[in-house]
Amino acid sequence: MNIARILFFSSLLLIPVGGVRAANVEDYSATLKIFKDDPVTRSYFENAYGYAVFPKIGKGGAVLGAAFGKGQVYHGGRVTGFCRVFQLSIGLQLGGQAFSEIIFFQDKRAYDEFTSGSFELDARASAVAITAGAQVQTGTTGTTAGTSLGPGTGKQLTAHYVKGMAIFVHIKGGLMYEAAIGGQKFGFDPI
Repeated sequence: MNIARILFFSSLLLIPVGGVRAANVEDYSATLKIFKDDPVTRSYFENAYGYAVFPKIGKGGAVLGAAFGKGQVYHGGRVTGFCRVFQLSIGLQLGGQAFSEIIFFQDKRAYDEFTSGSFELDARASAVAITAGAQVQTGTTGTTAGTSLGPGTGKQLTAHYVKGMAIFVHIKGGLMYEAAIGGQKFGFDPI
């Protein structure tokens, strides 16, 4: 009888934990709309295994730079966990910038790699910027996912998955000059 009582009360303790985490899911519909409305990223939503979205990453620097943002990971149209990005860089840089970022996972392998808990992108490759004239260096172990002149120019280039991931950014504001070395590190907490 005591074992049944212990199991019952132990199971009750687990219910609020799940409810608290689910309550932390934020409404990212405005950010997702920006990416879903863009002709370059629209098809990725239909074909990707999943994606991570960061509504706002703040970045700033003067020789030493840093960036940070919080996001959510999606699979099958629902949130599967929370993620965060952190970046340190050193080099010629000055200014500040805010941008949204989305990382599409082509398959389960790429999704699992990102959600392993500690994932890192190097600084040598760049993301596709869906706003004209913007370039953000994030990287996927040294290869470029694509380039962009912006949809307003009519000269949008197509992007492809590189090592199972395609990265896009939307510049929200600010101005950042940089020729810096640094990479993005991601953390993941499942729901």
